[in-house]
Amino acid sequence: MFLKNCWYVAAWDHELIDGRMLPRTILEEAVLLYKSETGKVVALQDRCCHRGVPLHLGRREGDCVRCMYHGLKFDPTGKCIQIPGQEVIPPKLGVKSYPVIEKDHLVWIWMGDPAKADPAQIIDFPYLREPQWKGVPDYMHYKANWLLIVDNLSDFAHLAFVHTKTLGGSEEYAYVTKPVAVERQPRGFRVERWHMDAPPPPFHNKVLPAELKGKHVDRRNIGHMHIPGIFFLESMFSPAGSGSETGNREGTKEYRNCQFMTPETRSTTHFFWTYLNNWEGEDHNISRSLHQSLIEGFMEDKHLIEAQQKVLDADPEFKMLAVAADAALSHFRWTLDKLVAAERAEEATRQAAEPRTIPIKAPHQAGLSA
Repeated sequence: MFLKNCWYVAAWDHELIDGRMLPRTILEEAVLLYKSETGKVVALQDRCCHRGVPLHLGRREGDCVRCMYHGLKFDPTGKCIQIPGQEVIPPKLGVKSYPVIEKDHLVWIWMGDPAKADPAQIIDFPYLREPQWKGVPDYMHYKANWLLIVDNLSDFAHLAFVHTKTLGGSEEYAYVTKPVAVERQPRGFRVERWHMDAPPPPFHNKVLPAELKGKHVDRRNIGHMHIPGIFFLESMFSPAGSGSETGNREGTKEYRNCQFMTPETRSTTHFFWTYLNNWEGEDHNISRSLHQSLIEGFMEDKHLIEAQQKVLDADPEFKMLAVAADAALSHFRWTLDKLVAAERAEEATRQAAEPRTIPIKAPHQAGLSA
């Protein structure tokens, strides 16, 4: 179900301010996230190894966490360093820790083999750190499998019907536009789509100067989807007939949509997102308006996707059928399945190579008298 040897978004950096102990289930594992006194993000299994009490109910002490049931104290590596009333601490006593990196206001976590956690594998999206690109970071929780959200984002055609009055603009978008290019990549895809000489969609029209409101635009969307569920959308709106398709950018306004889907469980998802623009200047009301428009649009998606999850749960034998617009999402699912299968095969080989120990049974367990 899950690809473990890759980086997932665990939180926005602002979720860990003021000493917050953040519990978050990721890939069906309970994780505690916090910032140490030195400012480094720590990720530990959210379960005390003694009696199983969640560590997020404990307290942070410097860089460490103390379980407030019996007082066991764990350092940022997960090692138990203090047991009240007990001088000798078994060297292996502790909780699991996870590689974690803070980059571009995001906290990334590696749920698989720590030895394979290469920071260079974190997808780079420079707009998240460049000051001219402004937006409001946010989080949603979906009661649906993350791949259903990936499917939704992979198909621009749904903009016409789901988001007619918000992000799409008109049903015409589905009928008169087709992908210019669908580029299948080793760990995802790139899709480009143009919509020429059309009214601006409502979310864009709201933030335009009065003299531009309602005027037709040439619209380009370029979507990038990356394993395990990272979506970047480059949107460009130019005056209709201005020649933006040949490289003229005069009068153009652009956006960068960043979305990160992290599985919580097989049927629930953490959804991190922000919508950036590079032209608002000091008018932060533009970011606020775009933020509200995106929430409105995402709620339209969420309503359908969560209903879809209920249908799939009710009939596990149901098989979804593909249409031409599904080429990109079909490639993504095939790519993910291939990576998961390879990971499972490697793990099976590793386990088979490990020496097996057969426990010696006590006399009463072996059916013998003492």
